[in-house]
Amino acid sequence: MRTLNFPAASLGAAALLMAAWLAVAGPALAAEHEIRMLNKGEAGIMVFEPAFLEVAPGDTVHFRAVDKGHNAASIDGMVPQGGPTWKGGLNKDLTVTLGVEGLYGVRCVPHYPMGMVALIVVGDPSVNLATARQVKQPGKARQRMAELLARLD
Repeated sequence: MRTLNFPAASLGAAALLMAAWLAVAGPALAAEHEIRMLNKGEAGIMVFEPAFLEVAPGDTVHFRAVDKGHNAASIDGMVPQGGPTWKGGLNKDLTVTLGVEGLYGVRCVPHYPMGMVALIVVGDPSVNLATARQVKQPGKARQRMAELLARLD
C-alpha cells in the first residue's frame, strides 16, 4: 500500500481555493421564489399567492404585480432584527433577498385592511415569532395573518 504525503502548503492552498469557490458559488446556490399580487385568487379577493412561503436564508423572493393597484411592503414589527425592510411601488415588481432568519410579514399598502397579507418564513421562525404575534393587524388582515401564523404551531 502506497501512502501519499502532501505538503501542508498544498492543503492550505486547497482550503483557500475551496473557500473562494464557496464565496462565489454560494449566492448562485440560493433559490428564487415568486409571490404574485392578485385581485382574486384561491383564498378570495386581494391576495398574495402563495400567502405562506418557506425559504432558506439567502433566497430571493420576487413579488410580481400580476394585477394593477398592488404593492409589497414589509410589516412593521414583523421583520427579524437586522433583516431588510421594503416598500415597493404600486404596480411594480419587487425583488428582495432574505438573508436573516425569522418571520417576514408582508402587506399590500392599499389593501392591508382588506386582508392582503403574506408570511415568509426564512429558516428558523422562532427568532421573532413572539414579536410577530403581538403586531396588531387592521381589519381582515387580523384573521388572515392569524391563520398564516397558526401554520407554525
